[in-house]
Amino acid sequence: MKSKAGDVESGQATAALYPGMLESPQLRWAFIRKVYAIILVQLLLTAGVATAVGLVKPVSRFIAKTWPGFGVLMALIVLSFIIVIVLRAYHNRYPVNFVLLGLFTVTMASMVGLSCAFSEEKVILESAILTSVVIVALTFYTFWVVKRGGDFSFLGPFLFASLLVLLVFALIQIFFPLGKLSMMIFSCVAAVVYAGYIVYDTSNLIKRYSYDEYIWAAVSLYLDIINLFLNFINVFEVADR
Repeated sequence: MKSKAGDVESGQATAALYPGMLESPQLRWAFIRKVYAIILVQLLLTAGVATAVGLVKPVSRFIAKTWPGFGVLMALIVLSFIIVIVLRAYHNRYPVNFVLLGLFTVTMASMVGLSCAFSEEKVILESAILTSVVIVALTFYTFWVVKRGGDFSFLGPFLFASLLVLLVFALIQIFFPLGKLSMMIFSCVAAVVYAGYIVYDTSNLIKRYSYDEYIWAAVSLYLDIINLFLNFINVFEVADR
């Protein structure tokens, strides 16, 4: 009996995601797979909606060349903020959480589609490839570091402060547009910040999110991925000009 118990304990210790893990590794791995499955569906839906929006050229011209179109874009941005706030409050209430998640994903996908509509296919492809490489590399890196006892919780305050600076800077440049070089520097800094958020949110996914927070965990990483992709588009657009 003792040998069997020892085998079970050693198997759980081997499967543990980080040292001193008290919860069941099997349950945590199931939670992680669920979150990544939701993110995959979000990204596929985003790609589909963004492609459809990008192919409808009158829509992109309406957004780019008319004030009502600009108003529609601003409305989408405000709507996405409202939905994510409501989703934060109801992220663990089924099925409301999935309805809000679908609305939020479609709203974000529409904005991504409008952004891609003004970019060349080469730029979009380069950005997608680089985003994929960065995500895979940072995800494996985070799992590797956490497995060895590392912790990224210290990044939280720095990333939040950096995000506030970026948001204020983005609002300023709406009224006082920057030059090409300044825009590239801003996008590079923003990409670094969102790359840091991927590490931070992946660490939280492994160690801190409770099992009923799968929707919010998916939304957090989804936003990191989308913002990283959009900033890479800005960088490549300026570089190719």
